[in-house]
This record gives sequence, C-alpha cells and structure tokens, in this order.
Amino acid sequence: MEYIAQVAFIALAAFGIYWFSRNILRIRRNILLGKDEMLNDRSGERWKNMLLMAVGQKKMFRNVPVALLHLIVYAGFIIINIEVLEIVLDGALGTHRVFMEPLGRFYTFLINAFELLALAVIVACVIFLVRRNIIKLKRFISADLDGWPRSDANYILITEIVLMSLFLIMNAADSTVNGRFLISGEIAPLFSGMSDSTLHTIERTAWWLHIIGIFAFLNYLPYSKHLHIMLAFPNAYYARLQPMGQMENMPSVQNEVLYMMQPELAPTGEAQPMKFGAKDVQDLSWKSLLDAYSCTECGRCSAACPANLTGKKLSPRKIMMDTRDRLEEVGKHIDAAGNIKDDGKSLLHDYITVEELRACTTCNACVQECPVGISPLHIILELRRSLVMEESNAPQEWNGMFSNIENNFAPWKFSPEERDAWAQS
Repeated sequence: MEYIAQVAFIALAAFGIYWFSRNILRIRRNILLGKDEMLNDRSGERWKNMLLMAVGQKKMFRNVPVALLHLIVYAGFIIINIEVLEIVLDGALGTHRVFMEPLGRFYTFLINAFELLALAVIVACVIFLVRRNIIKLKRFISADLDGWPRSDANYILITEIVLMSLFLIMNAADSTVNGRFLISGEIAPLFSGMSDSTLHTIERTAWWLHIIGIFAFLNYLPYSKHLHIMLAFPNAYYARLQPMGQMENMPSVQNEVLYMMQPELAPTGEAQPMKFGAKDVQDLSWKSLLDAYSCTECGRCSAACPANLTGKKLSPRKIMMDTRDRLEEVGKHIDAAGNIKDDGKSLLHDYITVEELRACTTCNACVQECPVGISPLHIILELRRSLVMEESNAPQEWNGMFSNIENNFAPWKFSPEERDAWAQS
C-alpha cells in the first residue's frame, strides 16, 4: 500500500509539473510574438526596481493596511510552500515528516511560524473577500470585471483559505506530533476521542487534498490573473526606465521626413512598406505583451484614470485584459494551425474601440499607480498611432491641428510671419 501511495504521488507530481511547464512555454511563445525591444541596460537600477516593486511591493504601501494584508498573503504563498518541500519528499520517499527528527526543536519553531502565518493568510483572505463581495469597492464591481474575471479573484481567495485550513487540520490530526504546534494544538481537541485509525485517515486525507490542491493551484495560475505571482518579477525588472511622459519617437516617421527633404539619402531598391503603430498584438513589443500577462486586475490604474473618473469608456485595466485575451486567441490559432492565422479580427476595433483610445489624455496616472510596473499607455499610444497614421482615422479637431502643424509649424492657424500679430492689437 505504501508503494502504491508513492507511485501515485510521483505520477501526480510528474503530471502537474509537466502540464504547468507546457503552459508556461505556451505563454512564453505568445509573449515573444511581440516585436523586439531592448530593455537590458542599467542592470543595477533594474535589480533595485525589481526588489522594491516586486519583492518589497513598494507601490502597494501607499495604502498601508491593504498592503500589509497583501504582504501576508504573498508571504504565506511563498514561505508556507517551503513546507511543501517536506511533503514532496515524504510523498516520493514514503516517509512521514522527514525533517522532524533532524531539525529537532527548530522544526517545531518552523511549523509554529508556518501555522501563525497560515492563520494570518486565512484572516487576510476573508477580509479581501468581504471587500470584494460585501463592501463592493468601486474598482471591484466595474463592468470590465463582469463574468470570469470577478469569479477568478474569488476562486483564488477561497483556494488559499482551503489550502491553509487543510495544512492546519493535517497537523491537528497527526498523532505523531501530539498537538505540540501553536494553532493546530488548539484545533486538536476537536478530534479527541477518535481512534488512531480515524485520526490517521483524517491526517492522510488532509495531506493528499493539500498537495493535490497545490498542484491544481499551480496549473490554474496560467489561466488566471494570479499569474502575476510569477511574472511580477521579470515585469518589474524589464520596466521601461525613461521618465514618465517621455514620448518615443518613431524612426520610420523620422526617416520618411528625412528622405522627403533629402531624397539622396533614401535607400536604393524596392522600399519596404512601412507600418506605423500597432493594429494587433504581434505589432506590439514583447514587453507590452508581458505587461498584459502580468496584470493583476487590481483596478488601481482605472481608479486613477481621469478619463475613467469622468465617465468615459476608457479603462486602462480593460486595455490590459483585452490585450491578454486577444493574445490568447492568437495563441490558440497557432496551436491549431501551426502559424499565425488571419481570423479577420484585430486588437484594434474588435477588442479595443476608437472611443476608448481617444479618451486617453496620456497623463501617465495608470503607469504611476500600477504596483507591478505595467504601462497601459504604451499600448494605447501604439494603437492610436495605427489609427491615425494607417487609417487616417482622427477627429476633425485633430486633423485641423495636424494640418496647421504641417503648414504653419504650430497647432494654430497663423503663418509663422503673423504669429506675433496679436501683440499689435
């Protein structure tokens, strides 16, 4: 029977790790569909950025109580899962609490610390569920979260509560530790009077459900917004370091103007057709696609967006969610056909509307607020460039301004010679 349990555990672990790796490689492939962008300079500043933003959760601490609750859940996910190492070894080797004897009193200290953290995680998750479903904070009930996104957040919080509870029940029902741990020791009296075989069944059931839950959670991540647990680190490292508000020039536009002014500099031979901005996900940079998968859907960007606050359709959170959804759709076509298939859809128009793009004021509030270094503005600008420069789709007010800049070198309808005429009146 012992060997059957070992084989079952090894099979479970192998399948769980294989399926997770397969999904992560799929996501990596999707991200690399984007255009190249060099973001490997200033490595010291990037490491600092990652440590402060992803590990230290610097931006979260603008709201200290919420940040502390999030840090507890985050620490619980990382630290308590150190305990999974013992579970994995026990499952593979057929042992029971393999570290208890070698570590002695330190083992008791570790499990006590894990149990206190587990209880804190349960409390924090309950508070987060209340905020989302009873208090209903505005950024958690907006229309862009309707359907799966709202359920996804609840599923994760409930799963965390279940996993932490199973950990405590497993310890409380384990007769080999005699209720010597802090929290499970308080739960143990609930099992008093039960036979050893019953306690063993409860402990083993909790053990198996705990490890199955962990592997299930692991393989749920690639389909969930909680993939940011992993991707926040590379996303913070590869964040764009130029000052916010600094617009990126387009070399293709600069060259077109240059060749018009100095035709002799134009390359010989058949010119390659130029493409301005982005119409679909593969026209964006890989960093923007990494941003889409790293989005936590917390809504801090939309809550700070002045366009969103004044009732306009733009929601930076929706921009990121739509980009990820479209990228997933393109990835499915690749899985089915082996290459990128033209399905008659695009990120621009089919997912993100012209009205949303025109509402953006490029104020960078969304970039400033994002806790994991995402830039919805970069995607908005690329789509808007395609809209204006590829489709000549701009409001009449913009077209008037463009014409004035082209003819008068300024947004106003005055020739350069008459620009100071106002002073004579």
